[in-house]
Amino acid sequence: MPPAPTDAGAGGSKGTTGAGRPELASPAWELLLPAASAPARGRGRALREALREAVRAGRLAPGTRLPSSRDLAADLGVSRGLITEAYEQLTAEGYLRAGRGAGTWVSETVRAARPRARDLAPRSPGARVDFVPGTPDLSLFPRSAWAAAQREVLAELPHRDLGYPDPRGLPRLRTALAGLLARRRGVVADPERIVVVSGVAQASTLLGLVLAARGRRTVAVEDPGSPQHTALYASAGVRTVPVPVDREGLAVDALRASGARAVVATPAHQFPTGIAYSARRRAELLDWARSVDGIVLEDDYDGDFRYDRAPIGALQGLDPEHVAYAGSVSKSLAPGLRLGWLVVPGAWTEEVVERKRTLDLGHPTLDQAAFARFLERGDYDRQLRRCQRACRERRDALAGALAEHFPGARVSGIAAGLHVIAVLPGRYGPEELLLARAKEAGVAVRPLAQYLHGDGDGRIGGTGEGVHLVLGYAHLPPARIREGVRLLAEAVRR
Repeated sequence: MPPAPTDAGAGGSKGTTGAGRPELASPAWELLLPAASAPARGRGRALREALREAVRAGRLAPGTRLPSSRDLAADLGVSRGLITEAYEQLTAEGYLRAGRGAGTWVSETVRAARPRARDLAPRSPGARVDFVPGTPDLSLFPRSAWAAAQREVLAELPHRDLGYPDPRGLPRLRTALAGLLARRRGVVADPERIVVVSGVAQASTLLGLVLAARGRRTVAVEDPGSPQHTALYASAGVRTVPVPVDREGLAVDALRASGARAVVATPAHQFPTGIAYSARRRAELLDWARSVDGIVLEDDYDGDFRYDRAPIGALQGLDPEHVAYAGSVSKSLAPGLRLGWLVVPGAWTEEVVERKRTLDLGHPTLDQAAFARFLERGDYDRQLRRCQRACRERRDALAGALAEHFPGARVSGIAAGLHVIAVLPGRYGPEELLLARAKEAGVAVRPLAQYLHGDGDGRIGGTGEGVHLVLGYAHLPPARIREGVRLLAEAVRR
């Protein structure tokens, strides 16, 4: 227990002052003990920093009277000169104040307690089961293989490669990406036109900046589509124009009527409806781009995840001069890596690269080198196969659970991707009540209507009446998926 207080003396012994302000009691000295035990050469510096940090953090409150240099030195087992020097230094810096015959005090001008850093990472707070799409299963990240790649490249990377990099990315990585994209997605991938970016979001921002510089102030987006596009392009000074999606893909007639000369599209697996653009619609979209000298930003966000049908090659392979192709490792490895790629038409390359240079002077070299090694050794292909097996199992678990707990429900978009559209019969509605009960049950779900940009009703032509939900499953193990569907069914029937 703490020692009993004693009378305050001229030397600043422990207790309180006549004004009632606290004085440093012996338990508080413990925060200085590690510094007092530091090696003799650095002990004075350690004491000063420990005392300074105690004041900053608020452990020594403003107005606290400190012991005399003699008393504190005796209690800490150090020389009085070290304490005197610490007091004088911190008084000069403004952390302490001193008066002749009045002792030493913590200054009232110090703002105590640094603010604690907040975590603003996007999460669904309080959800027992989270069906919100967009996140992979981070437990599948290949830590051992990635760590091995990092160790190897760190040992062999030339010193010059640790300088400011080529803003397009390391040549080694761009070469490896060109091979991967040509082999897996049919992309016409010249390494000189590949720009390594921190995900599709940065790819969109780069193109938006170039569009704005060229005087093109509008970009068309799919409706429904990703809700992030509006803010991303607005940050580049470009507004978005929603264009409806039907059962074949983006409606090209409506695109022509919009007057836009740029469009963002997800032709391999439209987000969020899950449809694949028909061959006719893909051809119409490219005809539009040629007729207006426009550009299509192809967001191939989940192009490697195919289960019950053959992969559909990238649109970019049909016309590399009018399609910019973007992808990332956010679904296959982890979004926290912030690694992606943008394959740019020749006429756009120089401007995009210059924008990339001014934004961040290039992507982190060590991460690029590690990913290049990961690609070269076949580790990325193995990771994709592992993720595909896991996602197929989870998709089957979700489809089975919906059939069991929601008879009459229809599921679409299941042949590929990382989410499905579940259309629940109207008897499970209305939608607002279902969503409220799901939230009460701790199940996070999103309606299709939440991905609308325009005035649509949240349905795609032909999908019919009912409650339309977008259910992500890639990040959930099968048991959790079945539990979530069961909880949702119980909440709805309550």
